[in-house]
Amino acid sequence: MNSSLRLMGTTTLAVLTGLAPALAQVTAIGAPEGQVNIVAWPGYIERGETMKEFDWVTKFEESSGCKVNVKTANTSDEMVALMNEGGFDLVTASGDASLRLVAGDRVQPINIDLIPSWSTVDDRLKNAPWHTVKGVHYGVPYMWGPNVLMYNTNVFPEPPTSWNVVFEEMTLPDGKSNKGRVQAYDGPIHVADAAQYLMFHRPELGITSPYELNEDQYKAALDLLRQQRNLVSRYWHDAFIQMDDFKNEGVVASGSWPFQVNLLKSEGQPVASVIPQEGATGWADTTMMHVNAANPNCAYLWMEHTLSSNLQSDLAVWFGANPSVPAACTDGRGMATAETCTANGMDDFEKIRFWTTPVSNCSQGDGACVPYYRWVSDYIGVIGGR
Repeated sequence: MNSSLRLMGTTTLAVLTGLAPALAQVTAIGAPEGQVNIVAWPGYIERGETMKEFDWVTKFEESSGCKVNVKTANTSDEMVALMNEGGFDLVTASGDASLRLVAGDRVQPINIDLIPSWSTVDDRLKNAPWHTVKGVHYGVPYMWGPNVLMYNTNVFPEPPTSWNVVFEEMTLPDGKSNKGRVQAYDGPIHVADAAQYLMFHRPELGITSPYELNEDQYKAALDLLRQQRNLVSRYWHDAFIQMDDFKNEGVVASGSWPFQVNLLKSEGQPVASVIPQEGATGWADTTMMHVNAANPNCAYLWMEHTLSSNLQSDLAVWFGANPSVPAACTDGRGMATAETCTANGMDDFEKIRFWTTPVSNCSQGDGACVPYYRWVSDYIGVIGGR
């Protein structure tokens, strides 16, 4: 956590406003080094060990000669800390980590001329602000999707229509209180979920972005999170522990990822998911390359593989996410179909407020917003009951 905070210092943020654009370190791909070391979200890099039909690693290793080594991270702060420590070539960073990595000089510009399939990337993602700074690309788009409300269908015969089931104490459709039966995400970015809820229910606060909060808006979000603290049985960050809690610990509603929903459904568990009336935050993840990557040639080969192989299609089915290559929905390279992508929200891009790291200089009236380091320290306080 501390290492991620150091990346948000005033000095490091100057990288984003420097006069000279950064240049890609790699100008040609040489002989593969034999391995590539990746920090990734759970479920993002599969070799058939969880379910044999989901494998986008084996053929890459065979064709490239690069062994794929994966370190799973459960939060963006953990990813930033791992990349700050070094020893990794790539990371599948969400928008609340990617600009911190750029600002902290932890990742290097990408030479898109060395990635033949770059032209197939969704035009909405090619120049996305969470990986593009002053026209320079610092990564290759990977996957994107919403943070959904997962719920127990035995408790909710009809899908809940509001996030209030995890923010406000109430009696659920089974006649029991939600207290002690809901969860919240164990990451400071959850402040944005509270802010989005307030955008809908307290318009007088004037929130225009859940990632740009003035002091009054921020205080209201923290108050809501403290209220939620009285309801939460666990702050989750491990996807598999959350799934166990739904199966065995009586949890019936929580913000979640489609990954958990799909796995639980495949096990016959009574769960479903919904995007309630207030909308949803979401993630658009980018494969970014460490500034001191020891295996740059294998890293570039992997980034091309993520765009050109069955990965985009099969990961969309596996995770319930949307591919960064739209053709992966229809070209038959994997399991996804046009219907799959529509169900995953491919057409809802404009409705999702994608994770991004809050900074103090934002578009609020006086240009002053609460910076991310405050989100970190205050959210730790909320979880601790302060």
